[in-house]
Amino acid sequence: MRPLKRLLSALVVSTLALAGGAQAADVEGQLRVSGRLMLDGNAPRDFYQGESRPDTTDAVLGLLATAEGRYTADRWQLVGRYDGGGRKYVAFPNEDVLVQAAALEGSLAVGETLGVGVEGRAKDRRGGSRAYTDLAAFAFLEHAPDARLSLRLRAGAHRFLYRPDFSASFGSPEVGFLARFRLDRRHAFTVMGEYGQRRYSASVRYPPGTTPAWTGRRQDGALMASASYSYKGPVALGLSYSYLETSSNSFGESLQRHRLSGTAGVRLPWKLTLMAQGALGINAYPDGVFLSPEITLVDDEEAQHMLSLKLARPLSERVDVEFSFAMYGTELSRNGLFYFRQVGGVGLTWRP
Repeated sequence: MRPLKRLLSALVVSTLALAGGAQAADVEGQLRVSGRLMLDGNAPRDFYQGESRPDTTDAVLGLLATAEGRYTADRWQLVGRYDGGGRKYVAFPNEDVLVQAAALEGSLAVGETLGVGVEGRAKDRRGGSRAYTDLAAFAFLEHAPDARLSLRLRAGAHRFLYRPDFSASFGSPEVGFLARFRLDRRHAFTVMGEYGQRRYSASVRYPPGTTPAWTGRRQDGALMASASYSYKGPVALGLSYSYLETSSNSFGESLQRHRLSGTAGVRLPWKLTLMAQGALGINAYPDGVFLSPEITLVDDEEAQHMLSLKLARPLSERVDVEFSFAMYGTELSRNGLFYFRQVGGVGLTWRP
């Protein structure tokens, strides 16, 4: 495997050097492949009413591959990442899913502290009732006066396609910023914000009982802001707060979401590593209801409270074993609906 990695690195360097005329460059890359056997307590991710919750437990086999790469030349850099994975259910084959996600960023230094670049990302989910494609591309300007501080301004376009219900698909111009400040080698702060004006092909939905004189197209203003702090020492800690607001001219589509989350990681005896993550989410619906379909990626349940624990230990230089358990839950108090899900399992991760 190591000769193959050296050969691939040499091919990348040669190709990029021929294309850009680079004389000296640095190439980094890594690959991880993980397999898991899990027990999912709510395989179809259903909401339920009252205390009569149906038994929707199922065994799941999951596989995930992650590849990351970085090419750094004299004044420019190329960074890429790819994730591909899937899950296979035993009793609920309709929930089988294949997910792919990719991100690519290229930047060029135009001065001692300024840089320009482009970035793009793509996600594609196939299978189940939540199939979608999510695409975005941006141009950005970055200012980094020193190693501790960086500020990025970006503008671009976002396209979302939801296959089960095309009325939930949209296109949007977006602008945003990202600021990072590293106090020292252990303490860092990040602040970011983003705004987009989403346009849909579906018509506006009006409140029940109204008789509008005209029918327009749905438009949403989407605002997202977050602030986070991280500490890297004997214990790795992270704390973040995020706010999402979707303001729609269509009845039942507006949403306000507050989310507070924290992470912690610590090394234990016997080469064990313990990682914990928790989140509290508060959702508010200005119209009293939220009618857009609930859209989630394989492990993305941003709208729920969450608590997860993971215990990992290396079996060899290239293989780790991992035990994990997670709980998700939320309540829609206006209509008496509840959501609860537990997922536990064991997995292996291989690095070449």
